[in-house]
Amino acid sequence: MPQHVQPSPPPLHPAPPPVRTAPPLAPPAVGPSPSGPPLPRRIVFLARRDLGNPAAGGSELLVDRIADGLTAHGHDVTLLCGGPAAERGYRVISAGGDAGHFLRAPRELPRRIGDCDLLVEVCNGMPYLAPLWHRGPTLCLVNHVHTDLWGMRYPRPAARLGRRLEHWALAGTHRRNLMVAVSGSTAAALHALGVDRDRIRLVHNGVEDPGPLAPKAPEPLFVAMGRLVEYKRIDLLLRLWERVRPVTGGRLVIVGDGPERARLSALAGPDVTFTGRISERRKHQLLCSAWLLLHPSLVEGWGLVVMEAAARRTPAVGFDIPGLRDSVEHGVTGLLARGESAFAAHWCTLALSARRRETFALAAERRAARFRWGHTVADFRAVAAEAFLTAPPGR
Repeated sequence: MPQHVQPSPPPLHPAPPPVRTAPPLAPPAVGPSPSGPPLPRRIVFLARRDLGNPAAGGSELLVDRIADGLTAHGHDVTLLCGGPAAERGYRVISAGGDAGHFLRAPRELPRRIGDCDLLVEVCNGMPYLAPLWHRGPTLCLVNHVHTDLWGMRYPRPAARLGRRLEHWALAGTHRRNLMVAVSGSTAAALHALGVDRDRIRLVHNGVEDPGPLAPKAPEPLFVAMGRLVEYKRIDLLLRLWERVRPVTGGRLVIVGDGPERARLSALAGPDVTFTGRISERRKHQLLCSAWLLLHPSLVEGWGLVVMEAAARRTPAVGFDIPGLRDSVEHGVTGLLARGESAFAAHWCTLALSARRRETFALAAERRAARFRWGHTVADFRAVAAEAFLTAPPGR
């Protein structure tokens, strides 16, 4: 999930200065009675996609896990999104197509959902500008700040417009609202846009308890997972594989689908497998048996699959970029590279050292245990209560 990245990655360094984590849940004196409904009771998420959308990724998984958790705690949750809407434990309503629903959301919210106690705008590039048309407590959930990603994916005029619109939405239209960031890197990116630190709350992504683990593959097995889109840089991974394979041997398995799949398949050399989308069971098996997770993405906000792999004792190799600096503890749970040659060197180093892989694997598993979806939901509930109870008059 993207943040701004310089062409030459900066040196490895500590995480950005801390921002406020989610506060404790409001005490009964300012919240509902223990027997009453939770506050805020009616919560609506505005998001681009439902988790069932073929283009869904980490952002959609985060919203789904939070919405599920809120529903389990008694909140009335609705997701208003674009594209297809699947049946879930909470209401999912489609407001139209992938692009058109941004314009239709202001009409569809009152028409099909009605009043709500808290509106959560999921800012994932193109904003909804909810504070301009919604009068009520509003919270902004930010996985990543796109910045230079606009230029990677759109022609220059559209990229410039999108970048300015996103920045104005985050630092301008939401200037009176709390902002939820999923990582210290995202919080730092928001602050760099002009968002006050005292309005940013840190709510980390979670990971499921993986349950019993399968054994590692007897031969070298390297896995990359994610949407096959340009900024994930699977093409770079395929080029590096030509250098790494003679040293390490083994197989490279690439999991996921997307618009780049045909081009990437044509670039693939020996011992490379593209699986497409796979079941959760197969995903669990692959992440357990993999020797390393390879994450060559140019931009990220967190890197959810890194923590999913860590929970299964699989270290990661990635680039030293915002987001991965949060999910990978360099030299402890994986290695972060400052360039392509360093990435290949880290890949070979860990592939050839069973002892170091095992040390990293155990550390990764311990760290992943600190990030569970239950913690994510609890932290988000605290911020939601704060946003509801402290909303300015007239909101």
